Amino acid sequence: ADHNNNSIMALYQRVGKSLLLSPRSASSSPIVTATSLARRARFLSTEAAATPASTTAKRKGFVEWYEGHLNARPVLTKAITGACLWGLGDVVAQAVPTLIQDEDGDGDTTKKEFKYDIPRTARAVTFGFVIHAPLSHLHFNLLEWMTVRGGFTGLSIPIFKTVMEQFVYWSWFSNSLYHGAMGAMQGKNLDEIQNRIKDVLWGTQVAQWKFWIPVQLLNFQFVPVRHQLNVVLLTSVVWTALLSAWYPPEEEAEGEVSEEKKD
Repeated sequence: ADHNNNSIMALYQRVGKSLLLSPRSASSSPIVTATSLARRARFLSTEAAATPASTTAKRKGFVEWYEGHLNARPVLTKAITGACLWGLGDVVAQAVPTLIQDEDGDGDTTKKEFKYDIPRTARAVTFGFVIHAPLSHLHFNLLEWMTVRGGFTGLSIPIFKTVMEQFVYWSWFSNSLYHGAMGAMQGKNLDEIQNRIKDVLWGTQVAQWKFWIPVQLLNFQFVPVRHQLNVVLLTSVVWTALLSAWYPPEEEAEGEVSEEKKD
């Protein structure tokens, strides 16, 4: 009996010792791991993330596509972009006056009839593609070169670029070039083009300084050089709309007719 009791006690000791020494996680960890993976799989499901991932991929795809063309063919890419946005700006310029209510002497309000001028838009597209975008590409790179050579840093960079652009050379040149090119495409002779530039250049400069100096300070500070022209072109759509609202083309045409009659 004592021998049997000793055998039983030895068996209990061996079983107890094996239970105490065996890691519980050895049997339970696969279950826990499987459960955790199952829960994670539900949160990381590809079906749930499919829509945002595809949308991000499309956006990233367009940006990469445009950046690729911009790096490979910068002038052509900017010229095409300029043609599109100059055309859009001219459409806005023609449409805005028709959305404005005019008050005549009797206090009645009449809405102007919209008459779309296709040749005018064609001239704007041509100017943006052939003249403005390629020259602006050189202009922004020249500003960057002068900034590096001058050793400007920090906030002095946008200030220097804005002063050079708005007061030293570019605004005077680009505004004169715009009025001259538009006059030439309209069939005006050299004297008429020169008179036109003399009449409108100073007023254009003053209006430009009020609007474009804050825009360009931000543009030169935060936007890479290769995209600064795009910011200008996009902002020009708003600028064109404002000019069209403040100075409708019909009023300008009437003023020219009255001056011709006086002569």
